[in-house]
Amino acid sequence: MNGTDITPTGELPDPPELLVPGGEIPYPPDLPHRFELLGARLWLHARCVDCGRAAGHAEDEPVVLASVVKVLLVLEFFRQAAAGQLDPAERAVVRAADRLGGTGTAGFHDDVELSLRDLALMTMSVSDNTAADILFRRVGRDTVQALARQLGLERAQVTGAPREVLESMLEDLGAADADAFASAFAALPAEEVHRLRALDPARTTSATPREMTRLLSLVWNDRAGAAAACAGVRELMSLQVNGARLGAAFDRFTTVAAKSGTLPGVRNEIGVVTYPDGARYAIAVFTRTTSLSTRRPDLDTAIGGAGREVVEGLRGCCGRADLSSPPGD
Repeated sequence: MNGTDITPTGELPDPPELLVPGGEIPYPPDLPHRFELLGARLWLHARCVDCGRAAGHAEDEPVVLASVVKVLLVLEFFRQAAAGQLDPAERAVVRAADRLGGTGTAGFHDDVELSLRDLALMTMSVSDNTAADILFRRVGRDTVQALARQLGLERAQVTGAPREVLESMLEDLGAADADAFASAFAALPAEEVHRLRALDPARTTSATPREMTRLLSLVWNDRAGAAAACAGVRELMSLQVNGARLGAAFDRFTTVAAKSGTLPGVRNEIGVVTYPDGARYAIAVFTRTTSLSTRRPDLDTAIGGAGREVVEGLRGCCGRADLSSPPGD
């Protein structure tokens, strides 16, 4: 399977199945209530990458992906590179008109030239929206959507690049430009913000938590594309600089490769944790708050803690020793 499997007519091969059907196990029953105490709703799914055993809460409800969609985007980029459809060393210039605000090249003062693979690096490591916009233009939004279908993510929808999400917010507020948007947004009551298309899973880029752990399991088993493409995604997810969520919840002997997603009232993270005994678990945690505060270290900690608790319930599912943290941690 490679990037050439996607055809303009949408004639796609059957979605790959996970290696071994797994069963569902109970999740900590008070988890949703603990998030309610933080003013948040919780959607969660965790899955053993090797045997498929899983646990979740509201895992089949659609949720806003925000920057989590960049995992699908970069997977499609690596698939097309592996298929020879694009050259990862191809150069792209990030100009003032491309910059969208935020991290990475989005915050640069001057034009800069990067390769496509370095744009992918910026997209995943610091969630650079401008880099993601340029990659979306290069690989095609429709191909990212088609990839989701090919991988069996039936409810996933990709409505656009980060710039299109922002433009939908400007349109919803009737703002002519970014300055007008900033002024209007600051004065908007929270309940009206939550009615924006960008925050409605039915009208923006969305999927279900179960679909996101399926995606990660396929990537970690080299079943989401060519082995080189899957390895590229795994490497870049391991370079995410935001370690406040899943990354902060596990000890230093457990590796975490993850991608976060954040919008007003939305805080998400998906990732794969690998224990010293080789056991691997895909996790998808999505939250929604009434408050629009952008600084919620308590919620970041809760997201990581929820992921760890559910994974601990899966430990030993493949017959590996249920090891605790090594001495000295």
